[in-house]
Amino acid sequence: MGKDVIVACDFPSAGETLAFLDKLGSARPFVKIGMELYYAEGPQIVRSLKERGHKVFLDLKLHDIPNTVKKAMAVLASLGADIVNVHAAGTKAMMAAALEGLTRPDGSRPLLIAVTQLTSTDEETMQRELLIPETMPATVMHYARNARDAGLDGVVCSPLEAAKVHEVCGKGFLTVTPGVRFADGDKGDQKRVMTPAEAKRIGSDYIVVGRPITAAPDPAAAYGRCVAEFVD
Repeated sequence: MGKDVIVACDFPSAGETLAFLDKLGSARPFVKIGMELYYAEGPQIVRSLKERGHKVFLDLKLHDIPNTVKKAMAVLASLGADIVNVHAAGTKAMMAAALEGLTRPDGSRPLLIAVTQLTSTDEETMQRELLIPETMPATVMHYARNARDAGLDGVVCSPLEAAKVHEVCGKGFLTVTPGVRFADGDKGDQKRVMTPAEAKRIGSDYIVVGRPITAAPDPAAAYGRCVAEFVD
């Protein structure tokens, strides 16, 4: 398993998404489809991007009762996405149900990962608003262990926590890390961030990069820079 850069295609339509991807020339990056695009275009956007040769991370963050998530995952399994996710806060029972629903009759399935804490949430907010009294690292590690114990393949976490997740859950347990910005870039609404080179150094398996690439004057150059810093 090699490292890869996942480009967050946070656009409101298929047309804008494809127009952006065309700016990357012959590159066929791993792409993330989030709630905005999926709710606008439905399942066909996943199929369309797969037909173009892209790997797809379907970032819908399912969080509901176990049976509901299981049934939803059975539907998502048919779309051909490479990675899907749930919220780790949904409990081990929900994550195990998600895994069961995602597994096709032939035993194949996409990778399943769990969101620990969003990179827009800092420790003070987590403690004050979510009433989680632990530290951010302790909370993320606890959620990561739960995901591992439920049979999941990895977690979404801040790059600041990726090394510790590997230490706690094993090197083969994937860390997918948003909150990545170039050293000379704007952090936006992300609070726990790292550069691509730093994320590589601490052991992130995948980095998710949105606006530093999608809003760049030259998206192809920005994507190439990200790959050079993280993968090459």
